[in-house]
Amino acid sequence: MTDALRSIVVAAVAVGALAGQVPQSFAQAPRAAASSASLRSGDFILAVVNQELVTAREVEQRLARVRENAARTKTTLPPETELRRQLLDLLIDERAQISHARESGQRIDDSELDRAVGTVASQNQVTLAQLRQKLAEDGVDYARFRKNLRDQILVERVRDREVQARIRIPDTEIEALIAKQRAESSNRAEYNIAQILVTVPENASEELVAERKARAESAMARVKSGESFATVALEISEDANKAQGSSLGLRTADRLPDVFVERVRGLKSGQIADALLRTGAGFHVLKLVERREGQAFSITETRSRHILLKITAQLDQAAAVRRLNDFKRRVQDGSSSFEQLAKDNSEDGSASQGGELGWTSPGTFVPEFEEVMNRLPVGGISDPVVSRFGVHLIKVDERRQATLDAKQERDQARNALREKKYEEAYAEWTREVRARAYVELRDPPQ
Repeated sequence: MTDALRSIVVAAVAVGALAGQVPQSFAQAPRAAASSASLRSGDFILAVVNQELVTAREVEQRLARVRENAARTKTTLPPETELRRQLLDLLIDERAQISHARESGQRIDDSELDRAVGTVASQNQVTLAQLRQKLAEDGVDYARFRKNLRDQILVERVRDREVQARIRIPDTEIEALIAKQRAESSNRAEYNIAQILVTVPENASEELVAERKARAESAMARVKSGESFATVALEISEDANKAQGSSLGLRTADRLPDVFVERVRGLKSGQIADALLRTGAGFHVLKLVERREGQAFSITETRSRHILLKITAQLDQAAAVRRLNDFKRRVQDGSSSFEQLAKDNSEDGSASQGGELGWTSPGTFVPEFEEVMNRLPVGGISDPVVSRFGVHLIKVDERRQATLDAKQERDQARNALREKKYEEAYAEWTREVRARAYVELRDPPQ
């Protein structure tokens, strides 16, 4: 299957799940022990995978959603015969993965399944009762829906555990990637350099060169003793920017003279280069006003706050969602502050600080929380968000760019390498699971 087709298939499956149905790979397939007479009229078995069936109806349903997504994304699909073959192959892989996951010993308890069902309802902005009604209207048995959703969670858990275990990231690869990122980032880093320039005319005599050098050294001594760089520059410098403190402004390294970048590369913001720089223009006293690293060495940090309501026998998820929607309305119309509502109602340790969660880096929170937080603008308030901890209302106060420390730099490189190797490891795992499964292909009835 091509990458383009696989992405369309994945999108189609996701759309089906969010519409109140589980992916067709976890649809209402009868057990292999059932007779073909129990299939719906006109349906028939295309494959038996261990104890699971793949039916013609499933292929048709998946095909319809793939076509719908391809039309929406304007993607060209392969000929229909080839597309059907690829979809059947994909469904066989998924059935083999379900069997493998069930045999792994992993279990999904009812409380975790309840939270997953609640997440589906929340994503569709319906109550649990409305979700059940929607499933019934679509002809999906609720007990079967829960069973299929349990299988989906189980497969994802086993797959992630086993695929991640296959990935090895040697230290040598991490160090090589960091070196490469540093080399690439050096040209993306931005520098604001200020200079005091004492010019030296072309073909100047040794005496004039010495006099010009002494003038530059005097200027350096003054700024190093604490005088304002801008004041000394205004008095002595002979460059065109001296009225602006002789600052060149933020520029990427490739827009600055190489000798300037090399001289200030090891400086911290506000420091002055130890020695004069001699160029064809004359003598330079250089100061690094500001340095901004390239994106390879920075992360976006977020300062946020939340209100958490825990699901209990006295407060079900639907009621928690209603309460938080009311809180959001009150904040937006100005009748209450988010901070006060958090102090009065939030059920976690941040309540006393008005729900304040402080500055956090990517990966701090559970994905369902962090994904919503990352999409919010500064000052934005989310709709209620269901997580394993309860239901949250999230507000983003600030964002900033932060430079990575050495540990964060290595973690970022390791994660990038892991992500790069994941697809290959996943494909290998899929082939092995499929190879261990019993697969019987059946011809369509005549």
